[in-house]
Formats: sequence, C-alpha cells, structure tokens
Amino acid sequence: MSLISIVVPVYNEQENIKVFYQEVCKYMDPLGYSFELLFIDDGSSDGTPVILERLSQQDTRVKAVLLARNFGHQVALTCGLDYAKGDAVITMDGDLQHPPQLLPLLLSKWEEGFEIVQTIRIDTAGVSWLKKFTSGMFYRLINAMSQVPIVEGGSDFRLLDRKVVQTFQHFKEKARFIRGIIGGMGYRQAKVEFTAPARYAGKSKFSPRKMLSFALDGITAYSRLPLRFALYLGLLFGALSFGVTVDVVYTKMFTDTAVPGWATIAASVLLLGGLQLVGLGIIGEYVGRIFEEVKQRPLYWVSAELQSNAVNVVSQKQDKLGA
Repeated sequence: MSLISIVVPVYNEQENIKVFYQEVCKYMDPLGYSFELLFIDDGSSDGTPVILERLSQQDTRVKAVLLARNFGHQVALTCGLDYAKGDAVITMDGDLQHPPQLLPLLLSKWEEGFEIVQTIRIDTAGVSWLKKFTSGMFYRLINAMSQVPIVEGGSDFRLLDRKVVQTFQHFKEKARFIRGIIGGMGYRQAKVEFTAPARYAGKSKFSPRKMLSFALDGITAYSRLPLRFALYLGLLFGALSFGVTVDVVYTKMFTDTAVPGWATIAASVLLLGGLQLVGLGIIGEYVGRIFEEVKQRPLYWVSAELQSNAVNVVSQKQDKLGA
C-alpha cells in the first residue's frame, strides 16, 4: 500500500491545528491510504509546539519537526520535503485556506499517472482588492521577465510524486522560490482550480515585508533582466551624455551663446547620479545573493522531532540539513 506524506509548515497556528488535523483525517481515512501528517513548526512562539506534541502522542501518524528558529515558509516546506517518506507528498498550509476536501481529488490525479498536481487559486475569500491586484501584477511581471512558466494563482498546495521530490532535493539555492522550481521541472503535470476560503482563525503571518522579499526572491532567482535593464539604461544615458558633451563643446568653441547654466548642470548630475545608484542597487541585490550562496551555511537546523511516544532532541541534525 502506498504511503502518503502530508507536509504542513506552521507558524503560530495554535488556533487552527486541531481543526486542521480533524479535517485531514476526515477526508483521508475513507481513502484507505496509509498516511503521515508531518508538521514543520517554523519557530512558533505560541502554544503550537505543545499542541503538536499532544497530537503526536495521540496519533502515531502525526509527526512534527521543530525548527530552531523562524526560517521562513519556503525553507519550512523544504524541510518537510526532506523528512517526508511517502510515495507521494502533499504540501499545504495549516490555516484551512488550502481545503482538505481537495485531497481525494489530488490523489485521484496521481493515480491517473500525473507526477505533479498543482492547485490554482482562482479567488480568496476576504482578501482585499489591493492584495489581489499586487499579486496579479507580480505574476505578470515575473512571467514577462522569466523563461520559467509560473502560473498565476499557483499556490504551495500541491502533490508531488516521490521522483519529483528526489529531483527537488538536488536544488541547493538558499533564496527559495519553490513555485518557480516546481514549475520549471517538467514531468507530467495536472492542475486543479479552487477558491480559497478565509482563514479558520488567527491572522496571516505573511506580512507586506515578507511578500516583498518573496517577490524579490522569485524575480532574482529566475531572471537576469534587471541586470540587463541596468546595462541598457546605462548605455542609453551614456549615449545621451556623449551627445550633450558634443553639443556643449560645439557651443563653446563655435558660438557666442554659451551661458553658464548651473541649473542644467545640477539637474544632469542628479539625474545621472540617481541612475547610477539604481544600477548599483540592482547589481548589489544580485551580489548580496551570491554572498549568501557562497557561504554554504545550512538551510535550516532542527531543535526537536516529535513522534509517537518519543521526543528526539537534536542540536543540529547533519543528515537532514538542507544544502
């Protein structure tokens, strides 16, 4: 019988975990699959670890990995994929915005032979028009700049066959944009559309700062266009500056109309200086990411693993560290 791993990154979700667990069991139990429910606690500061420990004691199918600190959603997902043992692995959030009732449909697609089953969020209840607009603009922008197809509305609620998980584990970059990694893998893929309900309880932990960082990770990981934009902009204004220099020399040498123009000079210096700073900022963003990659630090480290009646505490589990 196939084993199904359900990987759930959580961060301060004490109000949602029990209901989420009950909903997953409600839809998985009738299917007849053996499954493990693997929670990755991303450094929660509330009662989430305590609840996970209780669940792991009550149900041997529930396991939890407690990260030593908050590493971010994408790293927590990566940790879950490293620990998952299933023939198929389903990743989803624990706030019930990824509906557990879709689990049978994802598995039926897998049974049909699809190796990646990607869910597409067509709408989200309770989300402001501004967030929908910025999200749509981000996907249009990244698809215009990148050769890797990233479906608008694509979420981290997906099913991956074991061979896809093994391929994913060869990707070693620190700045992770998993939607892009999965989107560019190939394999036989199916898509399932859904409307995300509002969070069952609590507030989203995905702040505007984190969303901006996530967007930058996606753009810089899959496009060199910003660097080329800085180059093209530099060439354009270099040519314009050369033309202005020729005009100034001609006016000075062959006409009597040369008038001291401090305003023109100041404006030109400020404009060119600003463009240079923009170019340096873009280059600096890429250089900073190179700096993070070459340090070769572990992607995450674990403080404890919770399973059935045993708690295995580790300071740094070397064989499970993301590379």
